[in-house]
Amino acid sequence: MLTRGKALKVSIYLSEGSTHKGVSTYASVLDYLFFRGCSGATVLKGVAGFGADHHMHSANVVEMSDRLPMKIEFIETPEKVERLLPKLEEMVGSGMIEVQETTIAKPAQVSKQPKQEPAREHVKIEGRALMMRIFFGESDRWRDQPLHEALVRAMRANDLAGATVYRGILGYGAHRRVHRESALRLSRDASMMISVIDTEAKLREFLPVVDQMVEEGLVVLSDVDVIKYSHRAAHESE
Repeated sequence: MLTRGKALKVSIYLSEGSTHKGVSTYASVLDYLFFRGCSGATVLKGVAGFGADHHMHSANVVEMSDRLPMKIEFIETPEKVERLLPKLEEMVGSGMIEVQETTIAKPAQVSKQPKQEPAREHVKIEGRALMMRIFFGESDRWRDQPLHEALVRAMRANDLAGATVYRGILGYGAHRRVHRESALRLSRDASMMISVIDTEAKLREFLPVVDQMVEEGLVVLSDVDVIKYSHRAAHESE
């Protein structure tokens, strides 16, 4: 790891399309620096420029040139740079390498690893419960928003255990109209169903909200046996 004091900054100039042993030169150089323990490196891509051939290269919307200039920069100790240079010169080929003396005023620090959260206790529900299923049309709305989204938000606000929205691909309702989805025509009034399971007390308490929001549809309640329902309890601060 670099420390405060004297160091060398190395800049490598090459073209985007150059390769080394069948691989992009900049990618090969970056891999070499990484696996040689270099403290860090940055690849920069130019949008216009020219090199030793004195040909102007630029990128535009119509044509993306593969000859655009690229620059790789890294900072290391003089001793390590001296060891890396011979291989870099071989890899860069017709590119240019520049070395400058520099001073590290403040070395980079490794990011602190986030503290591992303590294991959360599991909340479990088992035994008798109630399932509510609500059937309606995809085009149904409540206060200018899709009804299914409004219902899910209402269920979440009322602390129901969870809800799932299903979109039917074929079906009909009270008006006896068949709603189907096909590759050529997507129905905007497909059958929708929301299923939610919770205790009987909580679902019956929520029924007036459903009655207010669902103007036309079907609501059914079924007794169910919950074999296992568990999740990690959220932190109090969340």
